[in-house]
Amino acid sequence: MQNAQELKVLLGQPRKAVVLMHYKPDADALGSSLALAAWLKKGNHTVTVISPSDYPSFLNWMPGNSDVVIFQPGRSDGPARAIAEADLVFCLDFSSLSRINELGEMVRRSSAKTVLIDHHLEPERFADFEEWDSSAASTAELVYRLIVELGGEDKIDCCIADCLYAGLMTDTGSFRHNNTTDEVFVTAASLVKKGANPHRVSKLIYDNNTLSRLRLMGYVLSQKLQVIPELKTAYITLSRDELRQYESQTGDTEGLVNYGLSIKDIVLSVLIYERKDGSVKLSFRSIGDFSVNDFARQHFEGGGHKNAAGGQSSLSLDDTLAKFLGILPSYRDLLQHEGYITTLPTNQESKQNKA
Repeated sequence: MQNAQELKVLLGQPRKAVVLMHYKPDADALGSSLALAAWLKKGNHTVTVISPSDYPSFLNWMPGNSDVVIFQPGRSDGPARAIAEADLVFCLDFSSLSRINELGEMVRRSSAKTVLIDHHLEPERFADFEEWDSSAASTAELVYRLIVELGGEDKIDCCIADCLYAGLMTDTGSFRHNNTTDEVFVTAASLVKKGANPHRVSKLIYDNNTLSRLRLMGYVLSQKLQVIPELKTAYITLSRDELRQYESQTGDTEGLVNYGLSIKDIVLSVLIYERKDGSVKLSFRSIGDFSVNDFARQHFEGGGHKNAAGGQSSLSLDDTLAKFLGILPSYRDLLQHEGYITTLPTNQESKQNKA
């Protein structure tokens, strides 16, 4: 952070702070937010953590979870008051205020200093302070980096470390994705030294399924996973009725898109599903040089990372699928490119390219 010293001065005396995460937060967004909030409280700051929506129940174990305020439009003015009265607003794991829906306008109207901590591409540049790095594996990594930069590493306890480790672990796919760098392992090791428990965190996130979620996964893999071999693409569609049939809850579709990408020779995997309100959400994953960030931005009002992105559609589920399948052939040459795995750069090559 270029103006870290100025932020450090602001944090030198007790402040009213708000910590915000993106809509439908994942382990990185929630873990980073709770970790930062706990760290700020150790500096005698008054902190309110706000989520624009609910989130998966398998994240409820995180220390501080019970204090999270879930924004409910029209039902409470608590979040609006907290943002209006804040001295500092921290925005974690999102690069645009549109990602927090109605809360975004509240932040724009607030007189508070804003702090962006994020690793997504093309940030909106709305913040007074930025800890932004698109090459970082997770926002948790950036929160840790900022804490160290501000000289507050000694305040990281086992609870803060567990939350940050959860974000780091999940956003690297348990240290399997190509965003897993040497710095990631150094950060993970530092968090373990601070008390993070890798076995416990992994168990609570990955081995905490409901029976209905497992049955949904079985249905998806046996009935809904489709493959287009000539375009090296796999896709899944799920309607509201199908999700209702399997008693789907928030977070139950998380990770389903990765199964398509696990198929040999598949370059692009897409999950298209219908939300309870009838809107359509898309999740994209890719390997190699195929940028789902560009694909989502160009065609589905979305974005994210090069190999992991999201999008949305105002069309029906069937029409969204038809649109996707209609667009796909124009990417044939990119998708058919041979050797995506064998030509991926080594870690050393990646460092040289960045240099």
